[in-house]
Amino acid sequence: MCVDVKSFFASVEAVRRGLDPLEAYIAVVSDVRRAGAVVLASSPRVKSEYNIKTGNRLFEIPKRSPIMVVEPNMALYIHVNQAIQNIFRRFVADEDLHVYSIDESILDVTASHNLFGPSEAMAEAILKMVKDELGLIVAVGIGDNPLLAKLALDNEAKKRPPWIAKWTYEMVPETVWKIQPLTAFWGISRGYDEKLKRMGIYTIEGLAHANPVRLQKTLGVMGLQLYYHAWGLDASIISQKERPKSKSYSKNQILMRDYDVKAEILMIIKEMVSDVCARLRKHQEKCREVHLGIGYSDRELHLGFTARIKLVRPKNSTDIISEAARQEFIKRWQGEPVRSVNITAGTIVSQGLQQLELFFEGEEKTRAIDRVVDDLRKRFGKKAIFYAGSMAGGTFLERADYVGGHKGKSE
Repeated sequence: MCVDVKSFFASVEAVRRGLDPLEAYIAVVSDVRRAGAVVLASSPRVKSEYNIKTGNRLFEIPKRSPIMVVEPNMALYIHVNQAIQNIFRRFVADEDLHVYSIDESILDVTASHNLFGPSEAMAEAILKMVKDELGLIVAVGIGDNPLLAKLALDNEAKKRPPWIAKWTYEMVPETVWKIQPLTAFWGISRGYDEKLKRMGIYTIEGLAHANPVRLQKTLGVMGLQLYYHAWGLDASIISQKERPKSKSYSKNQILMRDYDVKAEILMIIKEMVSDVCARLRKHQEKCREVHLGIGYSDRELHLGFTARIKLVRPKNSTDIISEAARQEFIKRWQGEPVRSVNITAGTIVSQGLQQLELFFEGEEKTRAIDRVVDDLRKRFGKKAIFYAGSMAGGTFLERADYVGGHKGKSE
């Protein structure tokens, strides 16, 4: 079964204020000070009556309305999520629980029927426990496999009480094939939607009856997967989770304003590199390459650029990697207003034993500085030590207490 908390962020905010999640008028916005701030979640009534959903902007919320605009409290959301996962663990073992996102999980209840009865009974019990203990409303999709459970959740259970829907293999023609538009089907993005339509495929039923060889030739392995999914087929088993083939550490930031002063942009890059490198050192790892992504504000002129920086040797030094990123930025930037920055450390290797080399004696000093910075921040908090430039244009001080990219605690 696939379980989703309805309007999770907004519902948590409603409950903490003593309101009914289904009746409250609440919108969680990334930053209440900016008119262009993104709506992260809205309560069911806000969605149905004002059509304000995730992705809308603050300025789109009617000023004369009962909608309560609040900033996110990520630390609280994570705490509530953990409480919900603990309820799920009363029904399944950890290996049969997959946390799909902060508000959605997949449970393989196959081994739980002897203890708790049929899936429908477990779904009703979960709904009641979450409501009684946390005040939240969850929707449950039940299926013969994870895919059918997910489709049942998104296309039926979420939409109306009793918030439970079951889709089986036998029901595929009357359920899966009726999903419209194509983008409402899990796994079909706007890009795949356009490609399928160019192939003359406009419905899930049409996808199910398309030539699988042609689909694979046109769309690659994804085309074949979509073909099987159109028939409701999914061979994945939750307990047999596949480990990712590669590992990386990344930090992304959408800036609160356009940045066109080179020194300020470079400071933000250095702050973000510092954060990524600290994570590398925490896990005793290094990276062989770094990706720098810059997004411009005026997208009609240029989208921005992405640079791949290969390091001579694996590194986790803030100074060395930030200098490499600085040089790459200066080489490519021509004064465009910057609105987003991404730093990704890739090709990760274990730190292992370090061999000092004759021509790299200066690196010991940088390692000592990194150790001191890491230790001070661990003992006294992130703001215990920072770059002086962070006080003029940087974003480190403002974001130091953020969780998951948003405010960890409500003000």
